[in-house]
Order: sequence, then structure tokens, then C-alpha cells
Amino acid sequence: MTRRPLHSIAGALAVSAMLAGLVLAGTHGRAWPHDAPSGWTYPFSCCSGVDCREVPDAEVIEGARGYEIRQTGELIPMSDPKVKPSPDGRFHWCSVMGRDDSRTICLFVPGRGS
Repeated sequence: MTRRPLHSIAGALAVSAMLAGLVLAGTHGRAWPHDAPSGWTYPFSCCSGVDCREVPDAEVIEGARGYEIRQTGELIPMSDPKVKPSPDGRFHWCSVMGRDDSRTICLFVPGRGS
């Protein structure tokens, strides 16, 4: 077994820490992948960093039976626990792996006026 000198290991750790710091500094002020464009954070139960995104109103059809995802034709009843209030008043769709042809994990819907 070959042993590395202690100063070599310490140097490698210092470089790793510096690179991690640069990555974090480069993301300051930006939304993480699990954040909505307006800045609120998608719940972990809905998003693993790639599942959620804001969608135009035309992509979700609200009807008497619930919400239809136009992309897939999936119908989600209004009483389904997947339906959640949208913090920014816009539709957000969370689908498996963020794919346009997969099932819904969560659907954030804007509140409706009375």
C-alpha cells in the first residue's frame, strides 16, 4: 500500500473546499433546481430537483371533474392530495423526472376569486 504525504492530502482537501465554495458562491441569488422561478421552494414530497416547473395556464384545463394536464390527458380530481395551492398564483406541474409524458406528482393551482 502506497502512502501519500500528509501535505498532499491536506492540499487536495483545501482545493476541494475552495471549489465547493466557488460553486456555492456562483449560485448566490439564483434559484436552486427545486425552486419555482418566483423563488418559493417546491416541497420535497413533490420535487427531487428536476420534477417541477411552472407551466402556462393553457397547459392545465380546469373543469367540473378536476384538472386535466393537456400534455398527457391525465385528469386529477380537485380533491386529490396532489392538488396544492400555488404560492405565486401560477400553475406549477411536478411530474416524474420532469418529463412531459409522465404521471403527475403534484399540481400547484392558482387560487380563484370568489
